[in-house]
Amino acid sequence: MNTTGSSAVVEFLGKVPLLQRLTDSSLKRITQVLVFKRYERGEYVVRRDEEVEGVYFLLRGQARVLGADGEHDDSSEFLLKPFDFFGRGIFGNVYSADVVAVSTQLTCLLLMSQHSSLLEINPISVSDKETPCLVERILSLDPLDLTLFQGFTIPNAPTFGKVFGGQLVGQALAAATKTVDRTKIVHNLHSYFLLVGDITIPILYEVHHLRDGNNFATRRVDARQKGKTIFILFASFQRDQQGFDHQESNMPHMSPPETLVTREEMTERRITDPLLPRDYRNKIATEKIFTWPIDIRFCEPSYYTEHTKSPPRLNYWFRARGKLSDDQALHRCVVAFASDLIFACIGLNPHRKKGMSTAALSLDHSLWFHRPLRADDWLLFVMVNPTSFESRGLTTGEMFNRKGELVVSLTQEALLKEALTIKPIFGAKL
Repeated sequence: MNTTGSSAVVEFLGKVPLLQRLTDSSLKRITQVLVFKRYERGEYVVRRDEEVEGVYFLLRGQARVLGADGEHDDSSEFLLKPFDFFGRGIFGNVYSADVVAVSTQLTCLLLMSQHSSLLEINPISVSDKETPCLVERILSLDPLDLTLFQGFTIPNAPTFGKVFGGQLVGQALAAATKTVDRTKIVHNLHSYFLLVGDITIPILYEVHHLRDGNNFATRRVDARQKGKTIFILFASFQRDQQGFDHQESNMPHMSPPETLVTREEMTERRITDPLLPRDYRNKIATEKIFTWPIDIRFCEPSYYTEHTKSPPRLNYWFRARGKLSDDQALHRCVVAFASDLIFACIGLNPHRKKGMSTAALSLDHSLWFHRPLRADDWLLFVMVNPTSFESRGLTTGEMFNRKGELVVSLTQEALLKEALTIKPIFGAKL
């Protein structure tokens, strides 16, 4: 390819949503390995279930994505035009649909699979040997007094534009734990979200001793910013005691986590899957994919989006990225942090539709710890929203270890609403 042609291709690639996160030097490297492909009207570009050759970028002409039954989908979302792209589907290294040329001549640029690393910005995995792991640093507190601690929203912590609710729960529980005899371990907590937290300033956690008995201790923690209480947590701690043991809940059968891909990898697959709407794929293609401190692997990948209805339930495996110490108190703080990442929002699933923005704001959050657990080993999180009414939705959850033992039960009530503009600000949530 001559210099003029190469420059034109680089300029073209810079307008492709999938590639807008890359630097010019990365685009130039991609240009050097692209393969030109030409098709006549009616000719198949790829066939469903064929092994993936790579990622296609439409240079000229148009193509249509066909449904699994071979029928043409009339939606404009599945008519591909210049600057559109597609690749492997969410279920692995095969194409999820037939793609056929519908213009007289179709020209595509193909980035072969062996060069797919050129699309990466940063590795999405984090070494299990990272010490200390990110979630442990997120939960770290500075002691200011015997019952007063200071927490921060550190870089790379999940925020969603405001202090993440799981951060408040995890840090508040960590503060309470620091004031309790080490022979007692948290067995339940109940918390209330009052105001939106500001990620740019510290959070003060004041611990109140409500009870210190022989076998139980109770603490209340007030989280404050700018002189206002933004969050309250009540936690009960118990000394180890022998007692009855039974379990009625059964862990559902799910694929092992080792056979599933990470949340970040699944997001990358959704970007290139042609069976998902083009506008949806373009949107997430231009967003930065943050690596969460919790490795999440969805058990049942689907084609649902924030604009399509789906059942109010979800199952996924999760564990902390990195190795944690053997301190059981730390593991329970990490689980408390992780429990709020994807929980309340499933109540919105039956009500989603195209063109509607929604918001799920946590009102309260409760956990019961039944058995010892490790947050750096795989736990299965099974959740369902049994009902929503008058803008409030209730979500319940169970966490199982790999042995099938029920280790945690959870509930959360959240405000579920349609929102024209979702703009978190410091102040009242309602």
